Amino acid sequence: MRKDFGSKSWLYPMPVLIIGSYDENGVPNAMNAAWGGIYDIAQVMVCLAHDHKTTENIKKSGAFTVSFATAATVVPCDYVGIVSANDVPDKFTKAGFHAVKSAHVNAPIIEELPMTLECRLIGFNEDGICVGEIVNVSADENILGENGKIDAKKLDPICYDGVTHAYWRLGEQAGQAFSDGKQIDG
Repeated sequence: MRKDFGSKSWLYPMPVLIIGSYDENGVPNAMNAAWGGIYDIAQVMVCLAHDHKTTENIKKSGAFTVSFATAATVVPCDYVGIVSANDVPDKFTKAGFHAVKSAHVNAPIIEELPMTLECRLIGFNEDGICVGEIVNVSADENILGENGKIDAKKLDPICYDGVTHAYWRLGEQAGQAFSDGKQIDG
């Protein structure tokens, strides 16, 4: 038996993305954006309302960063999602974040968030979808596995549950992509 809920914006898992930008004076800003993901090869998209300070910053600077909120950073990552830089100009500092300028784009890398996509703005569509070209992915060495690649368990990213408005950690590995399905054909 199934229960119908009607039209809802529920998708599992929804990454918790922290969007970093600089204003015209080089002041860093961050916001929490749960609606985003890969758009195309080497492209990312995030849904940003037109009245966000972040949206204004990205349009002026032509760049932004996308970092992944982690279990260890739930409090500051939630804070930058519930407070607007239009009302609290120093919210980045209040969150306890520290910025390092990206070597690849005019946007901040947030030191406390261990994985960042550094993006050049491609554009905004009429629905507020911001599309960026991923020009670099940077990761703190403490989240790398023995193979030198990002280890999801060490990253410990959180997901947003739109049904209960909770943040969740990822669980254990369930399988191997592009491999497990081969069992069907034998």
